[in-house]
Amino acid sequence: MKICFPVEENQGLESKVYGHFGSAPGFVVVDMSTNEVTSLNINDQVHQHGGCNPLAGLGGYKVDAVVVGGIGGGALHKLNAAGMRVFQAQVGTIADNVALFQSDGLSEYMPGHTCGGHGHSHGCSH
Repeated sequence: MKICFPVEENQGLESKVYGHFGSAPGFVVVDMSTNEVTSLNINDQVHQHGGCNPLAGLGGYKVDAVVVGGIGGGALHKLNAAGMRVFQAQVGTIADNVALFQSDGLSEYMPGHTCGGHGHSHGCSH
C-alpha cells in the first residue's frame, strides 16, 4: 500500500504532515510494503480554491491513500472516485502518522468533514 502525505518541507519520515491538501508545497509517498520513501513535486499547486485537481497534483503517481490535515470536498470526491481513501492526519511527523495508520488510529475523511474555504472561520475540521 502506498500512502501520500502532503508536506511543506521534505524531511522524509520526519516531515510534518501539511495542513491542507490543495496548497501543499510537496508530497512524500511511503510504500508500506517496502518502506520506500519517495518525494513528489506538485503538478497542480496554482489553482483557485475548489479548483484542485488532485490527480494532476500527484502527476499520475498511483497511491492507495492520502493522509492530510485538511482537504476540500472537491479534492476528496476526486480522490475517492479514483479509488483512494483519505485520512485525517494527527499532529506529528509522517512516521507518527504511519504508526497510527497501521494501528487503525486515523479517521477517514467523509464529505461532511471537509474544508469550506481558507478563511479563519471556514468550518474546517483541521
